[in-house]
Amino acid sequence: LLGEMFPPDFSDARNWVKPLIDTLAMSVAGTALAVGLSLPLAFLAARNTTPHPFVYQLARGMLNALRAIPELIMGIIFVAAVGFGALPGVLALGLHSVGMVGKFFAEAIEHADEAPIEAARAAGATPLQVVLHGVLPQVLPQMADISIYRWEYNFRASTVMGMVGAGGIGFELMGSLRIMQYQDVSAILIVILVMVSLVDAFSGYLRKRFK
Repeated sequence: LLGEMFPPDFSDARNWVKPLIDTLAMSVAGTALAVGLSLPLAFLAARNTTPHPFVYQLARGMLNALRAIPELIMGIIFVAAVGFGALPGVLALGLHSVGMVGKFFAEAIEHADEAPIEAARAAGATPLQVVLHGVLPQVLPQMADISIYRWEYNFRASTVMGMVGAGGIGFELMGSLRIMQYQDVSAILIVILVMVSLVDAFSGYLRKRFK
C-alpha cells in the first residue's frame, strides 16, 4: 500500500483549493457557532453566576450531553437531516464543541477573582453589570485562548466531516480512497498536513497576541 502511495500525485491540486477553503470555512463557522452558544450556557453553568442551582444542573447536563456525542455521529445525523454540504459539518462541529468550550468557559468563570465581583455588587450593579464589569474582563483572555484552541481542533475534525458527506477536503480524500487512487490520497494527506501546520502556527500567533 505504501508503495502504491508514492510518489504523491499533485496533478489535481487545483481542484483541491475550493474544498480546502470549504474545510477552513467549516471550522471557522463551527467554532463561531460554538462560542456564541457557549457564552450564555457557561454563565448559567458556573456556580458563581448561575441564577439558581436547578439552572446550574440543567446547564451542566446540556454541556455533558453535547460533549458525549462524537462529532462524527452528529455529522451523520445532520447529513441525513439537512443533506450533503458544509451546513451539516458546521452544525455537527458547532454543537459538539459547545459541550467542551462551554465547560472550559464555565470553569474559567468559576475561578474568577471574587473581589471585583463583590465590589460591583456592593456598588449596586445589576447582575448583568456584574458580569460585564466584574467577570468578563477577568476571563476574556482565557476564553479567547480556548476559542482559538478549539478552532485548531475543529479544522482537523472538519476533514473527518467531509468523509461522511459534509464536503471539504475530506470528501476528496474519501473519493480517492474509494477508487483506490493512492497517489492522490498521499498528495491530499500532505496538503492536509501542511494546512494543519499553518493553522497551528497561526493559532499560536493569535494566542501570543491575546496574552
